[in-house]
Amino acid sequence: MFGAAATAAVFGLLIPLSGCGSSSGGGSGDSLHLIAAEYGTTPATSSKAFWDKVTADFTKANPGIKVEVTLLPWADIDREVSKMVSAGKAPDMALMGSYSDFAAQGKLYSAEELLSISAEANFLQPLAEAGSVGNTLYGLPFVASSRLLFYNTKLFADAGLVAKDGSPTWQPKTWADLESAAKALKAKGVKYPYALPLGPEEAHAEAMIWELSNGGGYADSSGNYSLASDQNVVTFNWLRDRMVNPGLTGPTPPSQMNRADAFAAFLRGEVGMLNGYPSLSHEARAKGITVGAVAMPVSDYLGTGEKPPTVGVADWMMAFKQNGKREEIGKFLDFVYQDKNLSDFAGRYHLLPSTVTASRTPSGGGLDKNDEQFLTALRGAQLYPVNDPAWVTVSDTIKRNIGRALEPGGSPKAVLEDIAAKASAASKKKH
Repeated sequence: MFGAAATAAVFGLLIPLSGCGSSSGGGSGDSLHLIAAEYGTTPATSSKAFWDKVTADFTKANPGIKVEVTLLPWADIDREVSKMVSAGKAPDMALMGSYSDFAAQGKLYSAEELLSISAEANFLQPLAEAGSVGNTLYGLPFVASSRLLFYNTKLFADAGLVAKDGSPTWQPKTWADLESAAKALKAKGVKYPYALPLGPEEAHAEAMIWELSNGGGYADSSGNYSLASDQNVVTFNWLRDRMVNPGLTGPTPPSQMNRADAFAAFLRGEVGMLNGYPSLSHEARAKGITVGAVAMPVSDYLGTGEKPPTVGVADWMMAFKQNGKREEIGKFLDFVYQDKNLSDFAGRYHLLPSTVTASRTPSGGGLDKNDEQFLTALRGAQLYPVNDPAWVTVSDTIKRNIGRALEPGGSPKAVLEDIAAKASAASKKKH
């Protein structure tokens, strides 16, 4: 639940690659047109291979229906699909980072209109809730992920935080434990004891992780934005006073540290701790870095008995009404969401499939053992309020401004109140 630009940051997929199939609008006759984000980072990892196989298999099973797929980079897909819809040339389907604006305009089929009852009931609960406007599911979750706190076990061992053989592992309970570990890492010369990426690439993810761990977040229990809540102000005051000002977040100001920069530094062995997701863990292991992963500790104000939700993220499949191909689209989506297909796609990119059955090992090939804890976290995760049509605007405001809360002389309260005012204005405009 992050919008296209944030999704790009989340999965690190920014290289534009050519699509497979036409780039025209809805197509004609019994052909369907899907515009999908490109998840690969090189031609060898392009999503084209997956879609070529799935569409060929589908047409073989349904000879009268051909499916054309166009791949677009994450940086472009939201904008391009929005332009097509505005021009009256909507594709039949799109796989991207946001759906709610189209749902609010009445442009999308609901899941009930497309999928079998068993397929609609198969989505993991937090994802189904995030894909619903009111009680109607419009954004069909495709792949997802969750965040855990990563630590470099060698750097931790060198700082005396874990045994040299990696056992026992580090088990932080509160922010104070994280702060203490950061001090020990800094004393050993670690460049970034804790990498705090609050730059414009994906600041809204890091901010939400910290806010949830203090009982805050982006929305209150009624679903209204609560960006400048007392809990969130306390969170950013603590980060400024206890982590940033003492130099525990490294030489780069958090407002200038992007997620990609933090991940790259982690893969160079320069970061003690950061919040990560499965693909980073796989990349680190490939480079010989042993990674520990634990739940984000809670604030000292909450106490260790609290278990706040982790942050979950997802990408969305949606189907447009414009070309009137409900039956054909439904057949194709039922096919795509089969366990073997969904697991195949998720496995290629070390993401999590969005359905209950595809998430079970060994169903559909099962999950990598290292990904199991991310699935456990996802089951109890909180996702961004992507079902709010204003979220794309609100998330952009957060990304571009939240880092200012931790700049020297800055006021977390003033920055959060400024973001909250802009979010309120965006929300009124969309509703």
